Amino acid sequence: MSHTPPNPSHLRARYGMIFVAMAALVSVFLYAAGLFGGHGTTAQQFVNLQQGAKPQFSFRRAHAKGMCIQGDFVASGLLSPYTTAEFFQQGEQPFIGRFSTAGANPLAPDLAAPVRSLALSFSSESGQRWRTAMNTPPVLAVGNPEDFFQQLLALQPDPATGKPNFDKLKAFFAAHSESVQFNQWKQSYVPSTSFATEQYHSTNAFYLLNKQGQRQAVRWAAVPQADAQAMPSDISNSDPDALQLDLAERLQTEPVRFDLMVTLADASDDETNPTVAWPAERTTINAGTVVIRSVEEQKGGACDGINFDPLVLPAGMQATADPILNARGAAYAESYRRRAREIFIESQTAGAQQ
Repeated sequence: MSHTPPNPSHLRARYGMIFVAMAALVSVFLYAAGLFGGHGTTAQQFVNLQQGAKPQFSFRRAHAKGMCIQGDFVASGLLSPYTTAEFFQQGEQPFIGRFSTAGANPLAPDLAAPVRSLALSFSSESGQRWRTAMNTPPVLAVGNPEDFFQQLLALQPDPATGKPNFDKLKAFFAAHSESVQFNQWKQSYVPSTSFATEQYHSTNAFYLLNKQGQRQAVRWAAVPQADAQAMPSDISNSDPDALQLDLAERLQTEPVRFDLMVTLADASDDETNPTVAWPAERTTINAGTVVIRSVEEQKGGACDGINFDPLVLPAGMQATADPILNARGAAYAESYRRRAREIFIESQTAGAQQ
């Protein structure tokens, strides 16, 4: 890539202190939520499974490999009848974001990842915040955290082969008829050769609230304006950083743009069930354009210290009762807590070596 991110030891120390302070708050929230014990699958169990036996020190436990992006969201204002959220009122709002690939290995080949993600973080001058973490699958295979945990268990590599046991996977999906739409998507999905030409989905549904307090369930998708095309000739498909290199090269010429398409549920749609796609005939509104203008390495980058918790919502938006949506926040927080401790240790070590 054509940039060299700053990484002085004093910045690492500062980031470390910020991380550890935030981690203390995260720990309080997790404890208050009863997620350090009690019944059911805990956030710790989820993160333990995601990170594996040898977690990558100071990296995210899921989607460990990524890159930071910055740009602006140019809101159309067309959602203003449905929400008072200031990020959807006509105008521009800056964001910090991150493209990433699935998995716990920050060195994994980009093009081998089965899922790609786009996360965005907005902070306004009035103190409002909004974070969204979108993935390529439009639906999930299961609809509750316990079944999702069992899905992750079924995906674990067989110690003898180092690869998933397809008999276990087959048995899992056979026992979960709700995974039909996910499996149909998986069989038809063909990954593109660029972060810029994928479509990213909120997957979970959220509520928009208008001035009258009326509530509208929605999902959204970041739909690329660029058409899919072959990988540039100067980037090899075998390069482990192919997607990152492609994005950096694109941004040398012009910004990368996505339309944020928001779909409105009707009374027959279950906003708490992420395994079922809403029919194509539902009303869809172009809320505005995500304009990505710059990119940088994630280590020490603007996005590195952000926990892209999708439950961070501004006034005018609310979470639905979707069980997986509400469990995501705790898992994100636990991953952040572990990473914060490790980054603090790194900063202390760097300071001692000065």
